[in-house]
Amino acid sequence: MTLKSPVPLTQIPHNDLYRKGDVFVLFGELFGRGYVTGLLEQAKKAGMEIIGITVGRRDEHNKLRPLNDEELAQAEANLGGRIINIPAMAGFDLDAPEGEPTLTDLLSALTLENWETEKLDWAHIEKCRDVGVKRFQDAVAKIMAELEGMIADGKNVHFAHTMAGGIPKAKVFLVIANRIYKGRGARHMSSQVLLESDLGKLILQNFDEVSANTFRHLIEGSAAIRARIEKSGGQVRYSAYGYHGTGILIGDDYRWQTYTNYTQGYAKMKLEAIAEEAYASGIKATVFNCPEIRTNSSDVFAGIELPLLPLLKALKKENGGARAEKIWADCEALLVEGATIDDVLKKIADFQVSDVMEPFYDFNKWPMPNSQGQSDITIGTSTEIAQMHKDGKALISDYLSVLVVEATGALIFGEIAHPSAPVIWLNHDVVARQINKAG
Repeated sequence: MTLKSPVPLTQIPHNDLYRKGDVFVLFGELFGRGYVTGLLEQAKKAGMEIIGITVGRRDEHNKLRPLNDEELAQAEANLGGRIINIPAMAGFDLDAPEGEPTLTDLLSALTLENWETEKLDWAHIEKCRDVGVKRFQDAVAKIMAELEGMIADGKNVHFAHTMAGGIPKAKVFLVIANRIYKGRGARHMSSQVLLESDLGKLILQNFDEVSANTFRHLIEGSAAIRARIEKSGGQVRYSAYGYHGTGILIGDDYRWQTYTNYTQGYAKMKLEAIAEEAYASGIKATVFNCPEIRTNSSDVFAGIELPLLPLLKALKKENGGARAEKIWADCEALLVEGATIDDVLKKIADFQVSDVMEPFYDFNKWPMPNSQGQSDITIGTSTEIAQMHKDGKALISDYLSVLVVEATGALIFGEIAHPSAPVIWLNHDVVARQINKAG
């Protein structure tokens, strides 16, 4: 990686590429309140044809299968477009040569007493990885063969990569993750201890396959479509999502910060490297590093929502006017009687400038391991702010998350027409300006 500092988007871009009849391909299944919903909405507004894929489902024997008729109908209704029903599940934790155990089978033997010292069979892991990668590449080849007949010459095409994750379904890891991401005091666990274990090294490999290498398989697998489209006068673009920290207001200045410990960070850096490599070869592929928000998948990380709250200050700083005032009022209405937005922001400010958090604002050390003090203050602040709300299921961070998804969708859709870099940060300043503009 050559990145030594974040490359921010500084101006609000405008789409002058996509038009009615162009094609938007969602490379990753749409689940719940995912980040891509904002980008998808922009594509629909532009009149693009929507095509999606599926990760498939597992049967009772853990064999991967396509969606059944009912699942397909529901998925297509959710997407608002057609789905190519070829299962493209990424990762290799449930793959193995015929008749041999999967990694998930092997991990079932791990316990809280032995997971740190237990050694895994890396030769077998490599065989499982080979099986999983080939399965995925074969699925991509079949998907692209179907896509060939669905995209006419001369159309502009946007491939939106959304694949992420890769946590194996091992009972012991669920307990470990709960302690790393939600544990404080005696329940705290070091993320570094996990990463230095064989279990941790295996999980990092699976993260790479799901979050990063799938982007490479997408770019390489769509080469024939890209060549045909470009030859016939169309353009092809690729976008992906990163969470490599973002700039938020700390005091009166926008400053890069991040959630700790973001174990998936290593895979996200690999994702960025894949985008840089493609971009250098003339392929317009860009990773957009977005602010962390609350989603179904991010809720496992206690405190991940804290950097979202200073967006309220950014909205006023970036000429917010009536729009910012309404958002503040809406958010204050979510708090218990007697609590104010200023009270919430004071807790965030104290958290941000604490001696414990200061070492974590170093871009070039990302992703840093957690620490006892950092976990305690992050989780503690998150809990205190949640308790200031009337309803634990209606938080300010939920409200702001919706706004950020919409804003980043518009920013990505505009910027990808003429991307200025292979890796771009969407900091709170430009996100706030987009939210204010939309109002």
